[in-house]
Amino acid sequence: MLIHDRRPPHPMINEPRRSPRHSSTEISVESRNTSRRTFLSLSMGLPLGAALAACGSSGPTRPGGASGGGTKATYWYLSTQPQEGIRTAAMERFNKANPNGQIAGTTFQNDAYKTKIKTAIGAGQAPTIIWGWGGGGLRSYVQAGQVEDLTSWFGQNAAVKDRLFPSSFGAATVDGKIYAMPCETVQPIVLYYNKKLFEQIGAQPPQSWGDIMDLVPKFNAKGIAPFSLGGQSRWTNMMWLEFLFDRIGGSEVFQAVFDGQKDAWSNPAAIDALTKMQALIKANGFIKGFSSITADSNADQALLYTGKAAMMLHGGWTYGSMSTDGGDFVSGGSLGYMNFPPVDGGKGDPSDTVGNPGQYMSISSKASPEQKEIAKKFFASVLSDEEVKAWVGIGSVPIVKGADSAFGSSKDAEWLKFVYGIASNAKTFAQSWDQALSPTAAEVLLDNIAKLFQLSISPQQFTSNMNAVIGK
Repeated sequence: MLIHDRRPPHPMINEPRRSPRHSSTEISVESRNTSRRTFLSLSMGLPLGAALAACGSSGPTRPGGASGGGTKATYWYLSTQPQEGIRTAAMERFNKANPNGQIAGTTFQNDAYKTKIKTAIGAGQAPTIIWGWGGGGLRSYVQAGQVEDLTSWFGQNAAVKDRLFPSSFGAATVDGKIYAMPCETVQPIVLYYNKKLFEQIGAQPPQSWGDIMDLVPKFNAKGIAPFSLGGQSRWTNMMWLEFLFDRIGGSEVFQAVFDGQKDAWSNPAAIDALTKMQALIKANGFIKGFSSITADSNADQALLYTGKAAMMLHGGWTYGSMSTDGGDFVSGGSLGYMNFPPVDGGKGDPSDTVGNPGQYMSISSKASPEQKEIAKKFFASVLSDEEVKAWVGIGSVPIVKGADSAFGSSKDAEWLKFVYGIASNAKTFAQSWDQALSPTAAEVLLDNIAKLFQLSISPQQFTSNMNAVIGK
């Protein structure tokens, strides 16, 4: 019913987006070394460039086990529901159609997966199909010779590539070559809010950073946490800095970090952003005990839909979770959402967004020739009409050209148009920092972000620590 074209967007992170505006303008994205230049501009005006990945639940488990004869390929992916069900169903459809070339799947929670996959790849024991976020992590796998070069395969299967948004290939490309299949959905980070709580205090959603700071004491006075945050997961804290850096100094601030410029973290706009972040924390802007709350448990989302917190900055994927777990919170119209507001006096474009421009699947270079062929055949089958309908059905925007034609009959049409509008109108759709950077730099980043949010280091200490790992 829908599309004969598709494509993909932390994460690992969670996120939604803003209000509906449609652009049919497509700009092809030049292949680039992912360790260089415009990694952040992957979606300049593209329809749907975007996104961060989701969080997991239980794992590892083995869904949709292969039962046919012949060679079997292996596939590891995240266990978050409802996303896990769609991934498993796609694998099961493939297995049913290919009894002599099966795929066996194993699922993991988000944080556990990131540790497990790095260990497995480093030991040369990766699954045949490696699910991931592209960017710096993929670059490190390429440099270690652990993943297949798919450039010629895409050249021979132009119809597969043409179905997907061009912007999704930036995070799949290293040194001008494609090493991953873009898949799934675009996932910008969104500012969610509980409409009923705003009505309770007689306030409107924030239109600026100043409004955010003004709302904090008003909600606290009513015994309502201004913001929910699963701070133990660290990457959830990072989303705040991604937007503040952009809104204050523009996309070029992190671009300089990504490009490896010496002392790029010391940009005055970065210091300003880090200072503002700690001011919000000191003002009790977040739920008490946020540093012990995990995103994998979805406890941060529950604080929003149960009325214990008024707002939450999170990935687009959390919309589906809140729809599933939040009773009538979403269906009853109590959930509001918007793009992150501008900062007074900031140079950033308020249409910019951050998150995941897609999710990605690579093929282990250690797999057998037969397993590699199974994986490539699977790649050609993903984002089928059934899969696109399933993603739309849980309130997600597939990375497929023309996906908006499937929104009309969806109960989540308003949300889907909002995300599509955010992704297609953003002049810059930045990939989540911990995915854009190398695994080494990303771990130092997450560690220092946790310390920043715990107020155990100053903005200056943060920038000094991060400058030490630029380019590593």
